[in-house]
Amino acid sequence: MSFPWAKQYEPKLPLTRWLDERLPVPRLVYNSLGGGYPVPRNLNYFWNFGVLAGAALAIQIITGIVLAMHYAANGAVAFDSVESIMRDVNAGWFLRYAHANGASMFFIVVYTHIFRGLYYGSYKAPREMVWLLGVVIFLLMMATAFMGYVLPWGQMSFWGAQVITGFFSAIPLVGDTIRIWLLGGFAPDNAALNRFFSLHYLLPFVIAGVIILHIWALHIPGSNNPTGVDVKGEQDTVPFHPYYTAKDGFGLGIFLLVFASLLFFFPNYLGHPDNYIPANPLSTPAHIVPEWYFWPFYAILRAFTADFILPAKLWGVLAMFGSILLLFFLPWLDSSPVRSMNYRPKARIAFWVLVADILVLGYCGGAPANAFYVILSQICAAYYFAHFLIILPIISRSERPRPLPNSITEAVLANHGGTSPAQTALETSPTSSTPHAAH
Repeated sequence: MSFPWAKQYEPKLPLTRWLDERLPVPRLVYNSLGGGYPVPRNLNYFWNFGVLAGAALAIQIITGIVLAMHYAANGAVAFDSVESIMRDVNAGWFLRYAHANGASMFFIVVYTHIFRGLYYGSYKAPREMVWLLGVVIFLLMMATAFMGYVLPWGQMSFWGAQVITGFFSAIPLVGDTIRIWLLGGFAPDNAALNRFFSLHYLLPFVIAGVIILHIWALHIPGSNNPTGVDVKGEQDTVPFHPYYTAKDGFGLGIFLLVFASLLFFFPNYLGHPDNYIPANPLSTPAHIVPEWYFWPFYAILRAFTADFILPAKLWGVLAMFGSILLLFFLPWLDSSPVRSMNYRPKARIAFWVLVADILVLGYCGGAPANAFYVILSQICAAYYFAHFLIILPIISRSERPRPLPNSITEAVLANHGGTSPAQTALETSPTSSTPHAAH
């Protein structure tokens, strides 16, 4: 977005002028992340999570590169190589725990980022491309995390790969071919480990590239804000630096404290104890579950138990992928002109019901597949799809939103006990019957 009031980059030193003429990297950084990029003045701490996601990805890439130097993608020694990293490599335990728990922190941050976008309508015009690229990043994250979970080659790694890839065989005609192509054979073994290791190493760099496109797409319309109204002028914005670099720095400090607490005091809390048992194709674990951040989708997958036209297993696969692909169509499913759910009372209620529904799905995905949890998964999966395909479209056409503020500045001043410029002009005009009260 072009802001006519944005401060322009002006190199002052001969060296920076020379560099700016030949490779304007400082200008690019200044216009993207510095004083040359105005942002809405009312962004709250939920807008920190984009930067936190970038920090989590950086942690994953750095620790992953070092771990790859010591890991052996071979079924005979993969488990032992991970144990060797933990015991024999200098600070290997730290790198391994940082990488494993960093994945969990990455998903916590991204899930919060997604729910913020859902609540404040960040998927609406003119930011559809920002949202679509974000969903692509989420899909790449899920693929990367699944392949990474297989690499320790413990019991849960092996059987997770066996079960999840087995669902592809439900696809008619080409299912078995896809599964064999994914695994490089008929069961998880050396070929699967090599493929998953190669892709797990490569995909984070692909994610980084898509994130650059995501940020680029964001800078064209500019950032959304909690009110959902467009920027009206210079009074509605502040420079990104120093205001939001300081705010993001504070959020990053909190993130690192939580991450350090998890890493040093509860390093195995989010993992599964069976993954400390070497992979054994002849011994099936009593309860096979993926990592916690896949549980809602795993619950949707398991919710289909009866054949209806198509096999139940195929319905589960289609529903699991459909639950994510549905997000691509959200900008057009929600046709309300109002972005922020702060001004959409019915949509706000539906949003919080959806959050509760996904939390219950997550609990069911990690629970044993007995009758109670399967039925509960079926109810919650039905509501998940109904929310996006039925409830939200109906609400967006029928609800009566609350009045929007005329500008971001008006909303900020109203929230802090001040008055808007329009009110100030009215109250100080000669025809005003009451004197203006100072604030």
